[in-house]
Amino acid sequence: MSERTATISRETTETTIECSLTIDGSGAADVGTGIGFFDHMLTSFAKHGLFDLEVDCDGDLAVDDHHTVEDVAIVLGEAFDEALDDRAGIVRYADRRVPLDEAVAGAVVDVSGRPRFYFDGEFSQARIGEFTSDMARHFAESLAMNAGLTLHLEVSGENAHHEVEALFKALTRALDDATRLDDRREDAPSTKGTL
Repeated sequence: MSERTATISRETTETTIECSLTIDGSGAADVGTGIGFFDHMLTSFAKHGLFDLEVDCDGDLAVDDHHTVEDVAIVLGEAFDEALDDRAGIVRYADRRVPLDEAVAGAVVDVSGRPRFYFDGEFSQARIGEFTSDMARHFAESLAMNAGLTLHLEVSGENAHHEVEALFKALTRALDDATRLDDRREDAPSTKGTL
């Protein structure tokens, strides 16, 4: 099995990002975005998905957190897309629900190559430290569009920290399940023969 890894760089007038991803990792993370809560979520994403992840982002945080979160998601999505290559042998579909105290989040994913995104829920508080709560939804959407995922997410709760953290954990557990290699399959999991 070849290593499913990718390193992606992106530089704009708003952000400069270096991202390295190993899909078949151990959950190691080295992330720095300048947004403490976002770093916590990316570290959790790596840990619970067993992805090795390095992210270094210098963004225009004097404006707000939008460009940093969105562009990291774009680069991470591109890294997944590159590391998955032709997606041969993957499980493809997964469905996970994750609780965190009163909050619960669900993620249903199809690693189809056809990007779609659906979200049901809202966040109980507008901000978590320097992180705008709705950027969790936008992160997932940007990731799906750039990784070629059909992704359905839902969340409910009473505390935005718990809601967002449960959402990231449900997403990463579903991605871990869906991107696993099935030793019974050698080709792409599609009757078309390709994804």
